[in-house]
Amino acid sequence: MTLNNSLNNDKPSGISTGWLALIIILAVIIADQALKIWVKTSFYMGESYPITSWFQLKFIENNGMAFGMELWNKLVLTFGRIFAVGLFIWFLSKIKDVAGIRKGFYVCVALITAGAAGNIFDCVFYGVIFNNPMPPELATMFPPDGGYSTWFEGRVVDMLYFPFFDFYWPQWMPFVGGQYYEFFAYIFNLADSAICVGVLMLIFFYSKDASLAFKYLGKEEETDNKLK
Repeated sequence: MTLNNSLNNDKPSGISTGWLALIIILAVIIADQALKIWVKTSFYMGESYPITSWFQLKFIENNGMAFGMELWNKLVLTFGRIFAVGLFIWFLSKIKDVAGIRKGFYVCVALITAGAAGNIFDCVFYGVIFNNPMPPELATMFPPDGGYSTWFEGRVVDMLYFPFFDFYWPQWMPFVGGQYYEFFAYIFNLADSAICVGVLMLIFFYSKDASLAFKYLGKEEETDNKLK
């Protein structure tokens, strides 16, 4: 009996973990891209649409990571995302039938994978398939004069904005006195949300499942080495 079979005696019934992960990944990517394309072609840069007093759709773009952060070179970020998605897919394929790992763990990894993949499409394709007109003109998909950049140099579209509250710091406060402050001023997208939800769920609810998954990979590698 192989190591994989010995760990699969209690494999859960219902939808397989592989199909569950695939459905989540595709659903998140499709929803993320549909919303981005709609915002990109319906809003001019900087335009916002209030949903509630604390939630708006506001169209911005960024060259960097989640929540508009910019830490590394653009190409490094793009190929880093591609590598990360490949690694997560490999990870899911290796552990998809391990007994004892709850399905919620696969949901977490699938959300993180989908989030990373969602922003790859922006970086790889958007610079070529969209133009970038000055406001209040709207962007056009597949413009006759070409896109605003080249392959792998596209900007990530963000739109989810939650300005819960804001205020000015009292003048007597050191360093920040009199300055404007807005709580949660970040603007992000569905892909960013999927990554954050997946990571938080993993940390708070599925850390033991992660340990079991890595333990299984370690044992499998050890078995492979013995067979060589």
